[in-house]
Amino acid sequence: MILSWFDASEAKEFGTSLAQFYINRVPAGDSVGKSKSIAKQQEVIKKVFQQMARFKQEHKLNIYKKAQLGNAFKWALTDAGYDAEFVNQLTKELMLI
Repeated sequence: MILSWFDASEAKEFGTSLAQFYINRVPAGDSVGKSKSIAKQQEVIKKVFQQMARFKQEHKLNIYKKAQLGNAFKWALTDAGYDAEFVNQLTKELMLI
């Protein structure tokens, strides 16, 4: 039972897939600019938050698993070339869900 508390592989995988979902829909170069791209970005962020809420309902996330999920999400976006301040803010908001 205690070992399952530290098994965050599913949370990490979800964090990475959530970041990939965002990356596929809003490429790093599109994050600044036209109102159309801003509207699209907001819609994708809304869907990311919905997926996170659904995942939290289906899986019990302790503090360690939630931290691993957020870390996987953050670094996938950072490695994809998104602005560090934007990534930090998005990750912070995601963790508050």
